[in-house]
Amino acid sequence: MHSDRFLLGAGGLAGAAGVVVAAMAAHAGGAHMQTASSFLLMHAPALLAIGLMAGTRLLRFSGYVLLAGVILFVGDLLARDFQGDRLFPYAAPIGGTLLIIGWLLVFISAFVKPEQRHSSTSSD
Repeated sequence: MHSDRFLLGAGGLAGAAGVVVAAMAAHAGGAHMQTASSFLLMHAPALLAIGLMAGTRLLRFSGYVLLAGVILFVGDLLARDFQGDRLFPYAAPIGGTLLIIGWLLVFISAFVKPEQRHSSTSSD
């Protein structure tokens, strides 16, 4: 079985960021921080699982699509709280759409045969 260390790291970072943003929401407020924290914390285990499994290219790709979606969606929400303006026009809807597509790709990847790991042994 393959693994993807980048997605594993991204999952860990999303989890840590989710806890930080939740603490900030509890102490400092902010209209969008709780939603941002929830999205980070709900997608962190998914990124970890995909990073650990990564049995197909499609599954790995779905992890990257989810990661891009989380970054755009959460980034837009936090920009609204910290900067008073959007990250860029349509960042949240694009991020949300990528999240939906990412989850659909996870579903589709369940029906794709896992890749075989090739061992590199030499014979004399």
